[in-house]
Amino acid sequence: MPDAAAPRDAAQSQNTAGGAAADRADAARTAQARAAAEEAALLSLPAVDPDATAAYGDHPDQVIDFYAPRTGTGAVPGEAPGSAPLVVVLHGGAWRAPYDRRHITPFADFLARRGFAVANVEYRRGGTSAARTAGGADAGPVAGRWPDTFDDVAAALDALPALVREALPRADPRRTVLTGHSAGGQLALWAAARHVLPADAPWRTDRPVPLRGVVALAPIADFEVAGTLGVCGGAALQLLGGADGFAARRAYADPALLLPTGIATTVVQGRSDVEVPQAVAESYTEAAAKAGEVVGLTLLGEVGHFPLIDPAADACAVVAEEIAQLAW
Repeated sequence: MPDAAAPRDAAQSQNTAGGAAADRADAARTAQARAAAEEAALLSLPAVDPDATAAYGDHPDQVIDFYAPRTGTGAVPGEAPGSAPLVVVLHGGAWRAPYDRRHITPFADFLARRGFAVANVEYRRGGTSAARTAGGADAGPVAGRWPDTFDDVAAALDALPALVREALPRADPRRTVLTGHSAGGQLALWAAARHVLPADAPWRTDRPVPLRGVVALAPIADFEVAGTLGVCGGAALQLLGGADGFAARRAYADPALLLPTGIATTVVQGRSDVEVPQAVAESYTEAAAKAGEVVGLTLLGEVGHFPLIDPAADACAVVAEEIAQLAW
């Protein structure tokens, strides 16, 4: 009599595997829908005009918006001129031109209402690609410009002390915290690591930038892991000029290779982030530990990519508290 148990067991195994795959697909669709809703919620917020804007170069994108600390909730009672911590904000958007500093202005205003002086930095991003997709359509904007994006961030940080004295007289540059979201998180970590860049880097400084610390928000902080995961459509590869330049330029740009910095650093990461997954942040903090540096990692459950800079989200208050712990 034939043994029917083995075929039945195989069929059950196939059904179980198929069910698990379907569950994973459903979870992925749910996560993507949630991410799209979070992005739409952030981008639907009206932009908040700054109190002042100053140029640090001749290009239209070489500007910094300034937000004075607001009185009221979060402000320090009896605060004297020159006593408000300065938060320097670097926006994300995969270093691509369609995403400028306007989408992060509600976050800048949120910080100002909590008593911080805020500098929101714009920089040159990638333009339209000449490449075409297989269907003949324009491949879309590339990520960043090499070396212009890095030129701008370095120039902005170098010009900032003088500009702050004019635009934000209540700011205390001695209590400066750098923060950035996503691609801006990479730029914030990079800006704090200029003193450990290779000796021939044009942006290298002789000593660390005078900072209280860095709070990087879902940063693209490890280019190798980001590439493996396909973060933002291979944006890190594009940032460095494509495959031809990636290997040679990575040592000048990848935060995971620019360690230790000796500057207090915290990474805030949503566990539900599908844009820049948790694995990227974990790889960066592990690289820091191997280099002998402790980097704080704050993981937020049921939080995606965009709530970190959405004033309507609880996660944004957590970010402000992480900044405050370094600044005050």
